[in-house]
Amino acid sequence: MKQLRSLYVALGLLLSVLTPVWAQAAIQSDKPRSVGPTAPPAPPGKTLPGVEIAQTLSQVTGIAISPLMGVGVVGAVKYFKTPEGRRNALSWYAQPWFWGPALLVVMMCFAKDAAGPAIPTALKKPFDVAEVFENKLSGLVATGAIVPMAWDVFKNFSPGNSADLAGAGFAAIDLSPLYGALMVPIALVAYAVVFVVSHAINILILISPFATVDAALKAFRLFILSTVAGASFANDQVGAVWALLIILVSAFFAGWAFRLMVFGQVFAWDLVTLRKKRFDPWPGANWAFLARQVNEIPARTYGQLALNPSGKLVFTFRPWLVLPARTVELPPGNYSIGRGFFHPELLVQDGDELPDIINFPPRCQGHEEKLASVYGLSAVQDVGLMAAWSWFKSLFGVGPATSGRAS
Repeated sequence: MKQLRSLYVALGLLLSVLTPVWAQAAIQSDKPRSVGPTAPPAPPGKTLPGVEIAQTLSQVTGIAISPLMGVGVVGAVKYFKTPEGRRNALSWYAQPWFWGPALLVVMMCFAKDAAGPAIPTALKKPFDVAEVFENKLSGLVATGAIVPMAWDVFKNFSPGNSADLAGAGFAAIDLSPLYGALMVPIALVAYAVVFVVSHAINILILISPFATVDAALKAFRLFILSTVAGASFANDQVGAVWALLIILVSAFFAGWAFRLMVFGQVFAWDLVTLRKKRFDPWPGANWAFLARQVNEIPARTYGQLALNPSGKLVFTFRPWLVLPARTVELPPGNYSIGRGFFHPELLVQDGDELPDIINFPPRCQGHEEKLASVYGLSAVQDVGLMAAWSWFKSLFGVGPATSGRAS
């Protein structure tokens, strides 16, 4: 929860930015209540700043949920709504050379998803791996669109408009540079938390063995995206409030989703690049993931497992990968290395069970004996599918029977 405080401060700043401009929009949209000079209406073709902020907040949230589709649709709409003579001045994401290919890729992904339930899981998983990398790449590209999108909101602010804010009780000062400076980082933070949670769906799809689960997850994401677009279309302020609610909910899941994102990225990269053929375990420490919570450190935390001078296993990690390093000592127990089908594990004896406490990435597959040597362990045993395969071979007298856990 401490790590979310900065996000809540940022959202508070966002509300402080929205308050005066929405007040301005309300003043300019209401009928005059007294005789006398009134605030001038917005020029024809111009949108009130408060409305623009609400629309931008919904757009940022929608783009974070589906970056390539979001940026492509926003860019195409902006292109066709702009007079032909001014289209050359639009940002890069609103140019046909970008949103045209982007929407083409989106349609190809939709075609793949539509045929997903009919495609065997073994054939579909390579496409799911590719989509994980595509989603990350399009997420980075979309980040570059958030900055001009957020800054453009305040291009229409001018000192003349400050009179409208003064009528609402705010100082008649041109604050457009300050609003722009605040809006960009806040929009980026909001985009980041929603994107991380949305990207976790891609990781869940990647590790899920069931096509029906994959389809349900994608349908859920599409449903949320449609609610953002629908709420914004019905009413700009309602759309902004709904987008804020999605951002706040995403903030609660951001830590879990970030760890899952790193887990999926490391595993997918190791598998795609066949890194195990070029990897050799380090004698000091090796990168790994916690398989379950240890001393309040959550599962899937990414760090390095080492053997300290006193002979105890310790796990060192950086929260969010960049904060100061922390080290936690693994609980005492009888440890061994498990040889899995996709990756090795560090097992600990718990009665008759052998639960895993550490998951090594796929690059360590085939190096189980060396890992045992690095950490001073003598036992290496098959687990999961490998244990089942070894048992199956022993039925036909091929190789020795192996004790282990099957799942």
